Amino acid sequence: MTRTWLGIDAGTSVVKAALFDDEGEALAVAGRPLELVHAANDGVEQDLDAIVAAIAEVTREVSAGRTPHVVAITGQGDGCWVTDEAGRAVRPALSWLDGRAGGILGRWNADGVTERVFRTNGTTVFPGAPGPLLAWLDENEPDALDRATTAGACKDAVFTRLTGERATDPSDSSMPFGDGTGTGYSDAALDAMGLTHRRDLLAPITVPIPQAPLAEAGAELLGLPAGTPISSGPFDFPACARGGGVRAVGDALLIVGTTLGCMVHVDRLATEGDPAGFSVATGEPGRWLRAMPAMVGTASMDWMLQTLGLGVDAIDAALAASPPGAGGVEVLPYFATSGERAPFVDPHASGQVTGVRLTTTRDDLLRAVCEGLAYAARHCFDVAGGATRIVACGGGTRSRPWLQVFADVLGVPLELARTPEVGARGAVLAAAAARGEDLDVDTWTGPEDVVEPDPARQARYADGYARYLDHVAAARPFWATRQASAAGAR
Repeated sequence: MTRTWLGIDAGTSVVKAALFDDEGEALAVAGRPLELVHAANDGVEQDLDAIVAAIAEVTREVSAGRTPHVVAITGQGDGCWVTDEAGRAVRPALSWLDGRAGGILGRWNADGVTERVFRTNGTTVFPGAPGPLLAWLDENEPDALDRATTAGACKDAVFTRLTGERATDPSDSSMPFGDGTGTGYSDAALDAMGLTHRRDLLAPITVPIPQAPLAEAGAELLGLPAGTPISSGPFDFPACARGGGVRAVGDALLIVGTTLGCMVHVDRLATEGDPAGFSVATGEPGRWLRAMPAMVGTASMDWMLQTLGLGVDAIDAALAASPPGAGGVEVLPYFATSGERAPFVDPHASGQVTGVRLTTTRDDLLRAVCEGLAYAARHCFDVAGGATRIVACGGGTRSRPWLQVFADVLGVPLELARTPEVGARGAVLAAAAARGEDLDVDTWTGPEDVVEPDPARQARYADGYARYLDHVAAARPFWATRQASAAGAR
């Protein structure tokens, strides 16, 4: 009888499940939307119970009476998911989009804490990272932490709910509390963040990933037999890298999704230079993923489309109507309320649209956002050390003209990752490898297409990228000044 493999991806805006056969063909796919709750002072929260309920629904839908050989879970990274010993939420989860810890991060930047953490584990912190959020809870809601057993990651909270086991994997544990080995926590990092007294809230690390049988309560929830093997990890970003076939040093992943994810496979932990990005442990000695996950990606485009009263189908038409360079319009796409985290950390970063004239069209504005995000991706890859091969995935890759812009700006052929559900696919591959049941990775991750850069446009965009970097350098002092002025006005 043919085995099936169930991959579950608990993302920020949607939970997805895909049931694969042994060759990586998706037999069934299902999804459920998730809600983000906006709280006061730039707070953004999520309901863990709603996520677990959505996982139960998609699991029952794609399984349809079939028992998967393994259930592999991945999910959104960062944030702070505060749970009890059964994996139930003590309070709503603080999302990675939460900006309430911005003041704490400002103090840490001034006191050198962020640099000390980076020198320890190669990871910068931003307001929505676990460190600042845990510190914010410690200052503002210590009773919630006193009642909690774990302050951890989304996928691990789900894993505990389904299996009763408390554990995390190297990908989540390596940032920002990691000790630089990929398999342990750092006393120095915890001390720098003033969180030594909360160390017991960090889950034990299992290498390569946690695995456990589905408990009775979890079985009732999912509609699967108790004892079905469950795995947790890696989190969604490195899971997508694995699902896209990013394996060799120099291989890279580009995710054109809600966030713009750029990740390069490297053979050393980078802790020198200006602090930037994350270093994600793979569970393999001497292998790291140097990640530059920008705060916004297609979210910036969604904002522009909504502002102009257009739908997503307008993107391809705009790229056909507006020439490279967007009629002189240029965009810095830092539209997130909590600023930017890669390839630099600045909680005050904000977007800019320049070069607008009476002759500017809506097509020009849309192309400028497409080009601005492509420039941001190149900036991220340059800071990460460059890439010799790039695999692309995410919702934005459905636009072939926009993907062509990325290829022209990056100057590297873009391989389209095998779909559907690249993250869930990577979670399954990680689970199979951890069980010693290696699947045919080449078959599971073979690209669906390749987009080659156009030499003429590549040269045109090289000049545009230089202007983009000049704009970033000019804007950063302005962001700080504007923030100071706003604070004074209050």
